[in-house]
Amino acid sequence: MSSTLLVLNEVAVAPGKVDQVLAEWSELNQKEPAAGRVLYRSTVDDNVLEITPIKELSDLGALNSVWQKLWESVSADLVSDFRRQLLEFVEAPKDVTDALPQTPYVQLRHIEVKPREYTAYREWRESTIFAVVRRADQVKAFLAYHSLLSTEPGVMFVSGFECEPAEYQKVFTSPEYEQIVQEAGDRYIVGGESGLYTRVYKRADV
Repeated sequence: MSSTLLVLNEVAVAPGKVDQVLAEWSELNQKEPAAGRVLYRSTVDDNVLEITPIKELSDLGALNSVWQKLWESVSADLVSDFRRQLLEFVEAPKDVTDALPQTPYVQLRHIEVKPREYTAYREWRESTIFAVVRRADQVKAFLAYHSLLSTEPGVMFVSGFECEPAEYQKVFTSPEYEQIVQEAGDRYIVGGESGLYTRVYKRADV
């Protein structure tokens, strides 16, 4: 069953340094283990993402201790500071048996929903977004979260898939889904369609 709370920790790495940063980050994680934690690398740039499932807010204290050691280890090879988000589980159109999808790839899909439209949006997405992903074989997991603490507040979908990214993307570039995005942008998303961002990552250990 998907985790109730997720911590996302992402950073931009200097060109040519991703493998080194991943190696040092992985070594630190082995010394300071956290159940279910997974490291990913972006498929389009030099970003590294860590997703950590936690059970209680009190678990953040132990994570912070590790983050301080991580900073000391890799900060010289970074081009941005760490960007962290705490997400709370809402629902799962395609749930998982573990805390996180165990697929080779994950995609993060984020929007900020207009507060006055949030209840209507929850109802709308059940018959639109969720209907599409439930019948799409390419989508192996689809988990809906909402930010508790974030500089990018809003809805975050964590989607897991096994096929090549180009094949997976067909689900979200079909005429049907493009119409869904347009509807969302017109009514629900802060900033319209431009308020939607998606990012694809590959597990660092595969």
